[in-house]
Amino acid sequence: MNIDEPALVVFSGGQDSTTCLFWAKAIFAKVYAICFSYGQRHHLETDIARKIAADAEIDFRLIEVPFLHELNRNSLTDNSITVDTEIPENKLPNSFVPGRNLFFLSIAAAYAHELGIKHIITGVSQTDFSGYPDCRENFIKSLNKTLNLAMDEDFVIYTPLMHRDKCQIWALADDLGIFDLVRNNTLTCYNGIVGDGCGKCPACKLRKHGLELYLAQKKEPLIF
Repeated sequence: MNIDEPALVVFSGGQDSTTCLFWAKAIFAKVYAICFSYGQRHHLETDIARKIAADAEIDFRLIEVPFLHELNRNSLTDNSITVDTEIPENKLPNSFVPGRNLFFLSIAAAYAHELGIKHIITGVSQTDFSGYPDCRENFIKSLNKTLNLAMDEDFVIYTPLMHRDKCQIWALADDLGIFDLVRNNTLTCYNGIVGDGCGKCPACKLRKHGLELYLAQKKEPLIF
């Protein structure tokens, strides 16, 4: 699939959004990246996103969304709260930021409208995720319709990772030729540690489990 039109990627510099960035670059004529600063505990995230985009020669825009961390208390925007090491049963993890993907995709759509872009890519997945409701396919489809109605547009929101688990996402990164970049230079860890991360937060556990499965399939040694 090759599309001779531009696309906009919601980009954080993590494993999933970096994989999506290069997926988009392989398909679309030109790729733009939009990143958000929302009071997250690891501000390094935006620096890493900017560098990855620059190295890939992708236009990068950072948007300040300061109100998000003022709306509620969660471990990603409040350093006084320790990140859950396990995903709790029957309730959302304390790393959930209510409205985050709703706001991010709405802002991305407004920016895409300004640029004349109708293709928007986000790295959400309902296969391997931390229990966040705004990573589910039904939410994305609903929001896509709402944004089209709100702006009288024909946006298409792509979720290339929606039905891939972390093992399959590692495989996709490898197919795209960015395995080492994703493993060593992205920031997925909730505690702000680049690469393999802290190994304790849910994001790191999912990432590590997927990596172990993928490397086992390739029969390569796992080195940490």
